[in-house]
Amino acid sequence: MFLLSTFYPGWLRPAGLAAVSLLSACSVGWSEAHDWVSPAPARSEVVRPLPRPTGPGWASALWAGPQSGPPASPDARDCDRSPQAIELDGPGDGQAARRERRERYRGDAERDDSDRRADRHGAAKSAAESAAATGGAPSESVAAVRNSAPATPPVAQADERSPAGPTPRRPRDEPVSAGVVDDNADFGAYLAYRARNEHLPVRARDVQERYRLTVHDAAGRPVADAQVSLHADGRSLPLWARTDAGGQVWLHPGVMQGGAPSLMEVQVRKGGTVGRALLQRGQRDALQVRLDRDLPVQRARLDLVFLVDATGSMADEIDKLKRSMRSMADQIARLPSRPDTCFALVAYRDRGDAFFVRAHDFGKDLDAFQRSLGALQAGGGGDYPEALNEALHTTVHRLSWRGDGATRLVVLVADAPPHLDHGAPWYDDDMQGALARGIKLFAVGASGLDPTGEYVFRQAAQYTGGRFVFLTYAKADEPSSGPGRETAHDVGNYSVESLDRLVVRLVREELARRPAA
Repeated sequence: MFLLSTFYPGWLRPAGLAAVSLLSACSVGWSEAHDWVSPAPARSEVVRPLPRPTGPGWASALWAGPQSGPPASPDARDCDRSPQAIELDGPGDGQAARRERRERYRGDAERDDSDRRADRHGAAKSAAESAAATGGAPSESVAAVRNSAPATPPVAQADERSPAGPTPRRPRDEPVSAGVVDDNADFGAYLAYRARNEHLPVRARDVQERYRLTVHDAAGRPVADAQVSLHADGRSLPLWARTDAGGQVWLHPGVMQGGAPSLMEVQVRKGGTVGRALLQRGQRDALQVRLDRDLPVQRARLDLVFLVDATGSMADEIDKLKRSMRSMADQIARLPSRPDTCFALVAYRDRGDAFFVRAHDFGKDLDAFQRSLGALQAGGGGDYPEALNEALHTTVHRLSWRGDGATRLVVLVADAPPHLDHGAPWYDDDMQGALARGIKLFAVGASGLDPTGEYVFRQAAQYTGGRFVFLTYAKADEPSSGPGRETAHDVGNYSVESLDRLVVRLVREELARRPAA
């Protein structure tokens, strides 16, 4: 391993880089930077050519991918505003088609509301008649029936993805148990998982070669949200990143199309200061940059997005999210860092459904966020893959992410992979866009997520520094069996807890890595 964490001037060009490389190779390595050393792969990873799309692309895309240059930096100053609704149509949607689908959706929802009111009225009437027959007054349970909310949210359209129909609904108050794995912490196991699944039809990128960059200021504190870029031969390379709350980020040169040079310059920018280091491919995986300025420590700012598959099979998960959201928000607000938190919601279905992608931009008003979430209904879906490509693109590039120093997290909750047969945008480009904008993805695999979906979820979570979360059951292959510790996913060495507690824990662990204000 070699390390250069000083500030060298503009004379350092390709020839200079080679000379400094030779000198730096003789320097002493910093062993404390090697607690997560990447294992040497047993063989080269097989990365198949990216699949050719057969469907049209999406006209609402804002970024054409890494080859088009870096995405815009997050720059919103605050979220002290009413949440702004954003509705985006799918390819080929016209006004007449949209109007027809929304009228059908509204009619289905109204019929569901009517049926629920009739059910509640019938239950209350039966209970009252029973009480009268026994000579008693209406019981507390009768009053509860009269005033209760519907047991389940309305489902506007049946889920047609499985011939057997949707998974049976679980009891409303039953907890949702979940496990989590950190594929960056157990990277060797993750590479083995990828090797076992290299036959899957995914947009794989080569991540077996990785380097962890850590950035500190002059006082030795970790520097969060520092801009990172790679350069060689006087040009910028198509790989960008931002350090996380702990001042760290993983760099994967192998994802670059066309290959990466053997020697690169890593540039780090924060607060008007620029730090540089050399990256020699094949070196051990740690790089450190120390900036020459003592940077101020800010109060924790958290931008938290829930990215939700809203197709028919997701009714249970959406219902649970609605019921647990306020509790999760209260727990996050009471974390030791007392974060200044903004919430956003992005929901998606698929082409031809009542809506394609519907987003509610960042806001601090939790009641307004709850109303947006409460209005979300599960419906539609049709075939198995959904519009995750477009929804992830919307989340990364269209929301008003706050700038300097914010911690940016996405919780994806879904049970299906994206369409890999449609045109751009594609998830593998936007996972790179997320890293460039300093956004971590925590991907939650709901019941029914197939091996392709698991691969995509883990791929995006690993690349952005997040985690893969998956629901667990008493019987691995039977979601209706209730909460438990079993899963059908290809994972090992995982812990299990309730999903809402797990989400709060992941947020807490991320914010705890920041230096104390």
